[in-house]
Amino acid sequence: MASSSSSAPQVNITVEPDLQPIYPTPAQLAHLLSPNVGLSPNQKADLVSHCLTRTCVFGDFSLLSYILSEPQAQPHIDLGKQDEDGLGLLSVTILGFGLDSERDVEREECVRLLIAEGADVNQPDIAGWAALHHAALLAPPTLVSHLLTRGSSPFAVTRRNLTALDIVTAHSPLPGREDVRLLLEEAMREKGWTGGRVEEKRRLQEQLEQRIQSQRILRDRLTKILDVDYRWWGDSESDIDSDDAVENEEEDALRQDIFTPPPDYTSMLVFSPHALPNIFQSLIVDFRPSLRNTEPANALYMLARFASLHCGEDWLEDLVMGASDAIEDTFFDHGEDLACLVFWLHNLTIWLHLMRCDEALKETCEMLGSYSVIEEILNSVFVFIIRFAERRIDQMLDGSLLDYTPLSSEFDAVQFESEWSFLRSFGASKKKVVPPPTLNNLNSTSPTLKNGAASSTPSATPTRPATPPNTATGKFATLRNTFGRGRPPASVSLGGSLNESPPAPSPQDVTSFMTALHTFLSLANVNPALTTQLWSQVMYWAACEIFNRVLTRKKYLCRSRAVQISMNISVIEEWIDNMDLPNGIGAHFAPVKDLLNWLQCLSSINEFSNLIATIQTMRHINPLQMRRAVRDYKYEVNEGRMTEECVQYLAQLQKDWERHRVKLGVEALRKEISERDHEREDEGSPPLNSGASFVESIPPSPNPEDLKAQRNIDLLFDRESEKTSWEPPSPPEALGELLDSRHMLPLFLPSDPRFLGAVPVTQPLQNSKRASDSSALSPNKRNSSHVRATMSWKLPTRKLREVEIRTLQWIDGAPSAARWYRSIEVDEDEEDKPPPYSPADSEAEGELKVATHFTPLTRSRSTARSKGRASVAGSPMVEISHFRLPS
Repeated sequence: MASSSSSAPQVNITVEPDLQPIYPTPAQLAHLLSPNVGLSPNQKADLVSHCLTRTCVFGDFSLLSYILSEPQAQPHIDLGKQDEDGLGLLSVTILGFGLDSERDVEREECVRLLIAEGADVNQPDIAGWAALHHAALLAPPTLVSHLLTRGSSPFAVTRRNLTALDIVTAHSPLPGREDVRLLLEEAMREKGWTGGRVEEKRRLQEQLEQRIQSQRILRDRLTKILDVDYRWWGDSESDIDSDDAVENEEEDALRQDIFTPPPDYTSMLVFSPHALPNIFQSLIVDFRPSLRNTEPANALYMLARFASLHCGEDWLEDLVMGASDAIEDTFFDHGEDLACLVFWLHNLTIWLHLMRCDEALKETCEMLGSYSVIEEILNSVFVFIIRFAERRIDQMLDGSLLDYTPLSSEFDAVQFESEWSFLRSFGASKKKVVPPPTLNNLNSTSPTLKNGAASSTPSATPTRPATPPNTATGKFATLRNTFGRGRPPASVSLGGSLNESPPAPSPQDVTSFMTALHTFLSLANVNPALTTQLWSQVMYWAACEIFNRVLTRKKYLCRSRAVQISMNISVIEEWIDNMDLPNGIGAHFAPVKDLLNWLQCLSSINEFSNLIATIQTMRHINPLQMRRAVRDYKYEVNEGRMTEECVQYLAQLQKDWERHRVKLGVEALRKEISERDHEREDEGSPPLNSGASFVESIPPSPNPEDLKAQRNIDLLFDRESEKTSWEPPSPPEALGELLDSRHMLPLFLPSDPRFLGAVPVTQPLQNSKRASDSSALSPNKRNSSHVRATMSWKLPTRKLREVEIRTLQWIDGAPSAARWYRSIEVDEDEEDKPPPYSPADSEAEGELKVATHFTPLTRSRSTARSKGRASVAGSPMVEISHFRLPS
């Protein structure tokens, strides 16, 4: 027993030191590193490495400072140490931000201390993330800035090729990291960075969202102002303001195979004659108008190709006549629906473009007169839109342009000789008229003056009277005395009144409506030539109405009102300039401006030589109008009068002009009778070839005025021609006192049928924004900035000819379309619907009462070209007046 116990091995019961403490402290580390413990160098290295890592995890600045300054630990410190994930000491420290917000300041000091001791700021981990990538997500901006100033590269990328900025921004900026994003962007731009992949994508996304938001606001305001059905815009949030790029536009316009496709069935739609009523019902009557939809135009064109190339003339004639009648009935039934009118104006223009550009259809269509039929319907819907604009402007014309006073403080003190001064207070208060909704604040801008600006500072100076030669400036001194007399003191306004009256009508109400309509036409891709002529006709009507109302209402026949109306008209002229329309549209106001100038200076003419010189400058008003203005003129107190010699001279001019008017009237009557007899003889003469169905007649010689107007329209599409060269057709000379506001200027289409498919390029949103900034420019600078340029247009030849498979739904009906692309719920009563053409359809619903000063229009459907349709017995005869379409 003694021998066995003596041979047993000795057991070492000494406790090993803990080389991986969970919460190391400076005292514990100092004890372990002391020579008395007797740790080997490897053990000391493991201990220092472990404690250094734990210190960075906890962000213990005091312990880190002790380790980095302890002489016993310095030989074993490795600042480039990485864990199993490749994370360095800097990354481990930064990853702790946000876990304990109270220690974030101390943790930041740890990072600064490690960098100061020489830690590599660009050391990546296994995923390629450096300290800056982690700091961009977690660290405060001050530490990110410190890393950037200590050598961290903002261009360092991870294994997925992402920079620190890409990680912060991603597809959208991280909340609360905006300052970090700015720091990184600035550091990268200093080194030549212009934008990264993710940053560019995010920026484009933000722009798209902002544009969609502005479009949504625009749609709401246009819908409210123009009373448009919101379904017109479509169901999706499409980018209606995007300027679609047209690739190879000029090359497509020169390729004839695009305009005249091969004669195969890929560019046709097959039909049978008995199916035409159902096709018209589905494609025209029941078709819901929507923005930039040309399905009806393309479908009718493809049906016409099949009828012309594979059937016969009768098929094509029935198709064109029936479709024209259906379209006419549709917009006659929806004459107050602007969306419907604009939709069919655009589709008729595209249908005519497709038909006239196709050389395979040209001979047959010219023989049948199909082009003229389509042009006639296009003309009718064009007049409907003009009437819509005239009715809306007529509601605002008196209050906004004739009665509105830009400088109320200047005109309130004007007194006339025929008025009692003590009664003026009883008639001073007038009923306030609530203006219609406006398009102000469109994209935070307005194409004209801002609200309320007109009451303090006028947008334009008053029109000065034409100064005759050798006329002293002192002759017009009385006009200045009008404004300097009895100015009332400025009233103090108490803001925030509970009973604030609505703003008075102003020219901005008119321009807001016109901006809305112009924007609507541009968004609907209406041909720019049609838009130009539409505004030319509207401005001609407005100018005639203003002229007639000023001349026939005595309250406007005074110089103070003439100055006031001149200011208001200048706002309309400025709107024409801001909308990039040709200046010729504003030329219709020349008679109005001459009349207003005459009213401003007639009381200052007290010499016969001055009268002669002034009359020579008034080239747009006749002696009858001058005499009427002088006879009914309202003289202000202490205002001079025209001498008796000048009055007698005007009376003699009036008599001479009346004799000249009678002579011109007799000549015009003889010419009309001669033309009527000539037409009657042509109708009664036998045809040259009795066996032929159609006889080509010799076209009459074109009118020189029409040739000039046609050239002006063609110049609008000339890339090298300025749109300032466009001039409207000349209206007939006014032989009486009043202008003929019922006269219709002729409508001209481009000679080249390719330009019928042109659409506007510059959207009015951009023009509106520029218009708001143009008020600060002088008139000369504003005119030279963008008016002297060509009209903006593009020709999307391929896009106009794109036909989707859903078009079959409108041609074959829902049952046939279901087997082509998707199942459709078919209404059982849909197939049993009667044909849309029946005698009952043409019954008049009642007489349409329209004010006489509106543009005349055909009040009933056209029956002359309809084949086999019963006419209405006893329908009232109405005057038909429409545009002339030159052949």
